[in-house]
Amino acid sequence: MLTKNCAPVRVKAGTDDGLEDGEFTAYASVFGNKDSYGDIVMPGAFADTLADWAKSGDPIPLLFGHNMSDPDYNIGHILSAEEDEIGLKVHAKLDLEGPKALQVYRLIKGRRVSQMSFAYDVLGGGYAEREKADDSGETEGYYELRKLKLYEVSVVPIGANQETDILAVKSIPALADRIVEDAKAGRVISAKNESELRTAHESIGRVLSVLDSTDEEKASGKPADTARPEDQGPAEKQANPSVNPLAALEALALAIELSA
Repeated sequence: MLTKNCAPVRVKAGTDDGLEDGEFTAYASVFGNKDSYGDIVMPGAFADTLADWAKSGDPIPLLFGHNMSDPDYNIGHILSAEEDEIGLKVHAKLDLEGPKALQVYRLIKGRRVSQMSFAYDVLGGGYAEREKADDSGETEGYYELRKLKLYEVSVVPIGANQETDILAVKSIPALADRIVEDAKAGRVISAKNESELRTAHESIGRVLSVLDSTDEEKASGKPADTARPEDQGPAEKQANPSVNPLAALEALALAIELSA
């Protein structure tokens, strides 16, 4: 069994109303693109194996980093998979009850992990040549993957084919809307999760305050205050608390996920 990392999974859309919590869409493989191994996956390569998976009734596993030995890394499953004109498009569902899956969900939404991969056996293929894309008139050799047996799809830190994409992820605003609806319906979140939300809210407020003051400084032409926190006195630190925008956003994301 082989594995093929497919491409930097760039997030093309931060929200998609058709997705439920923990779901995302991505290209696990892209056709016609020569990867770092010199292979090109051809259209139709997954047709038979997808039919076999559908006939079996079993879901295609979704793993992190092809780790098949640890059940914690079996982070979800593929709801649907199909070939289109671009490649193998998958609609995946993360098991948010598992800590690894929840962490991967945060990584995907934060765009810190953005690539896909798959494990496979080659059932049909062969060497071929084509003209180089640089208009030099020269040819290049490559190996065509014409028929594959698919074992699993993985979220990975780095891919071999730099053309695969995570297309959409359930957005934080949509999760926030659900919390509001639950609250209006009388459903109560835990005290711990409420505390997480309030802490995240305060952090976001500080971030927005800093951004607003920066915009005012730019508009007035006055230089920004470059004093470092370690150079400030206690009163100044209290008035200008240190702010980490990314940490604040991640805190909000986590709080919403815990509360949803």
